[in-house]
Amino acid sequence: MNLAGRIALLCLGVAFVAVSVAGYVSIRQVTTTSQQVSQEFLRAQADVVAGQISNNRVEQILEGQDIAIVRITAEGDVNGPDRAAVRAVRSIDYHRVLSGTAVSGVSGRLNVEARPSGAGGFALVQQTETSGTYRKLIRNILLALTVGLAVAALAGLALGTFLARPLRRVASVAHAMSGGRRDLRVPPVGTHELAEVGHAMNSLADALHRSESRQRDFLLSVSHELRTPLTAVTGFAESLADGVVTGTQVAPVGTVILDEARHLDRLVTDLLDLARLGADDFSLDMAAVSLEPVVRSAAEVWHARCNARGVQFSLEVSSSPVVLADARRLRQVIDGLLENALRVTPAGLPVVLSLSSVLEVRDGGPGLAADDYAVAFDRGVLHARYQETRPVGTGVGLALVHGLVTRMGGTIVAGPAAEGGAAFTVTLQAA
Repeated sequence: MNLAGRIALLCLGVAFVAVSVAGYVSIRQVTTTSQQVSQEFLRAQADVVAGQISNNRVEQILEGQDIAIVRITAEGDVNGPDRAAVRAVRSIDYHRVLSGTAVSGVSGRLNVEARPSGAGGFALVQQTETSGTYRKLIRNILLALTVGLAVAALAGLALGTFLARPLRRVASVAHAMSGGRRDLRVPPVGTHELAEVGHAMNSLADALHRSESRQRDFLLSVSHELRTPLTAVTGFAESLADGVVTGTQVAPVGTVILDEARHLDRLVTDLLDLARLGADDFSLDMAAVSLEPVVRSAAEVWHARCNARGVQFSLEVSSSPVVLADARRLRQVIDGLLENALRVTPAGLPVVLSLSSVLEVRDGGPGLAADDYAVAFDRGVLHARYQETRPVGTGVGLALVHGLVTRMGGTIVAGPAAEGGAAFTVTLQAA
């Protein structure tokens, strides 16, 4: 059932309950009022005929008004032609009549008024007349119920249609978005809640557009990173296959092919690790690891690579902490940070690997804008912002480093370095 139908049914239900409650209250009120009026009338009759109860004319008048007369003897016996009236008198405290006290009571729907008379007394008994009132009241309730239900149905359909119209617009935009459209937006009109739904849908559309743009940029950057070594491998391999490269030139060409193949392997491995990072089967061999041997081992490799690029590499060790980490993944983190630093640092400027209570990689490159340090580890963001002004990677490396450090229970932050570029500080849990 659609929203309009549900709202119409809800309005019908509310109208039915409202009319039913009003009818119940009305019946109770009418019953109570009728009872009170009947009692007052019977009390007045009893007071009037108290001294004339032996008059046959009076008895005829009372019987004509459907009032039963019950005699109460001096001995306390109760008798009369109407058994129901006799039982009603017996159900009240009629003995007080013998001491000269007027007694009023109710037994079911029978009103009883007892008065002293001579040595004994009498009681007038009359049934509260509500049958006609009940019939009129029920007719009125049924009429009100019919009118109320009809009005509620029309109001519910109108309200449902009014509320469903903007929701149908939202659903239409959502269906179009699922088909690939990203240029549609929902007018935030209607009630506060409906306008909020429209704003939420528009925010979702904007977020999807940004996410897909970022994904496209990321794929383009990855494709570029893959194409460069592939082009080198393909070109040199074709030179070898065609016999263009022979003799002493073969070994250098083979070295280039091997280096580019390793570059490809490292990039593909990083991509796979990044894809698997959030999966349950991504395993870490956590153990107590002394950071100094890991840092010095990495420094030997990166000292040579920096020298080959004319970059000044330095190692600073002021402490030898033992942390809880995966040694292999920790080396992957160091390599990723140093590779990023070497990429952006011009020849003649420094790259520093520092170890104290924390692990830090600093560079003398151009650094980042103040607002960009907070998004340095978001995949593809820095590539999109700096690809036109400096050498940039795919963003896989820093995203992977952040993921690995986080999975090992540590933290990593980016900020400006004293050397003029960027500093990346890794803090791990002490073992």
